[in-house]
Amino acid sequence: MEAANLSVATTSVALALGPKTCSSSPSPSGILSSTPGNAVLPGREPPFSVFMVLVVTLLVLLIAATFLWNLLVLVTILWVRAFHRVPHNLVASTAVSDVLVAELVMPLSLVSELSTGRRWLLGRSLCHVWISFDVLCCTASIRNVAAIALDRYWTITRHLQYTLLTRRRASALMIALTWALSALIALTPLLFGWGEVYDARLQCCQVSQEPSYAVFSTCGAFYLPLGVVLFVYWKIYKAAKFRFGRRGRVVLPLPATMQTRSAQGLLATSKRQQLLTVSWISSQQRKLQYIIFEVG
Repeated sequence: MEAANLSVATTSVALALGPKTCSSSPSPSGILSSTPGNAVLPGREPPFSVFMVLVVTLLVLLIAATFLWNLLVLVTILWVRAFHRVPHNLVASTAVSDVLVAELVMPLSLVSELSTGRRWLLGRSLCHVWISFDVLCCTASIRNVAAIALDRYWTITRHLQYTLLTRRRASALMIALTWALSALIALTPLLFGWGEVYDARLQCCQVSQEPSYAVFSTCGAFYLPLGVVLFVYWKIYKAAKFRFGRRGRVVLPLPATMQTRSAQGLLATSKRQQLLTVSWISSQQRKLQYIIFEVG
């Protein structure tokens, strides 16, 4: 059961369905334009074409599959006692973030995609909730993958010092830091006014486009965890290659002179053991004769 790869796929789907850059004009583009006689202008597609229905059906099935799969992973970890171990705690944290993405972020993204001109019609408050959960859950999902990679690296390279108690403390600390840093990145625009996420005039809801926040959020949510994952798995590959390389070395036979000396050493050792055994038996016989003499 590998939820790390699933979390990356879920995050990419959430980002694909996530907030888009709103157009500068409030009038929709690429939709049906009413003309006398209900004629369709050239180059325009009807809003409910067969292609649109197929896309919506595929997105709904994808959202349902993402939610049910991650929920099944989470229930399995909680139900089976054998999975109540440290690595599975990190996998459970990843499944929680993906469940929240499929439950709170993807459906609202789909509603925004289906609206006329991709405009946000659900108000400012729900826009803030949507953007916050989008950034929080996607960032937490990626950071959980980095935490799983670190746990595997320490398990392989420090298997003597990285005991079960140490792994439990480290996993709890990594989960807490993952969600705390993700919340910091998600809530910074709301708490400190670092850019605006909702435009009432254009009915636009998107992640803050402030350049400084864009650099801060992308580095903290994607590039830094990606660098950690790539570096850690490279170190894991080197450690595994070194270990299996040592085990695969061929043991060459000793030269003839060394074999002769070894055989002579073994023969001398066996002779000393025989002499010690004979002397022990003779001493026991003398003790037995003395006891018989005393009793007699």
